[in-house]
Amino acid sequence: MARDSRTTKSSLLRAATDEFAAYGIAGARVDRIAAAAGYNKNLIYVHFGSKEQLFDAVYEAAVQEILEAAPFDAEDLPGYAGALFDFHHAHPHLMRLSRWHSLERHGVLLPVAEKANSAKLRALAAAQGEGKVDAGLPPHLLLALLVALAGTWAEGGPEPLGELVGAAEIAARRHAVVVSVGRLTRPGAPGRPLPGTFTS
Repeated sequence: MARDSRTTKSSLLRAATDEFAAYGIAGARVDRIAAAAGYNKNLIYVHFGSKEQLFDAVYEAAVQEILEAAPFDAEDLPGYAGALFDFHHAHPHLMRLSRWHSLERHGVLLPVAEKANSAKLRALAAAQGEGKVDAGLPPHLLLALLVALAGTWAEGGPEPLGELVGAAEIAARRHAVVVSVGRLTRPGAPGRPLPGTFTS
């Protein structure tokens, strides 16, 4: 029975990921999710409680997938940015899912995301304090900038990037992301700390 329950939840999560990525929470329909998964829609409420809770479960699974695919290393931020670029290029629907979360679940922090973000910020602050990463930006702004740069450049808009440009352009974009992050975070990089926001 437990095995069947896990299979059911897994199927519902996969179907819900596609539905939420395409339509967000407001536009998503539980009947379409259930039909795509091959189950009665009542099982969504049995296993997840509500459409919003189902979205949170989907988003949490996506965050965990990103964490595993792109492990954070404060001493190799260019490598981290490159791994993020690769992940978002291969999973454009998860980037759209993140946008929907920002729009429709803004301020709702999930434990896995909050814990991972806190750990990244601590690691960044430590690396800056040790002189391994340039301290011109406070950790939270630096992390947000790196994530935005890698994610945005891996996107193609409504269509996957690979359908819009060739492999050479994708490789050039990835290279630009990695080089830019390297220059931005290299100790002694040009720039001064933002007034009143950060001191090492």
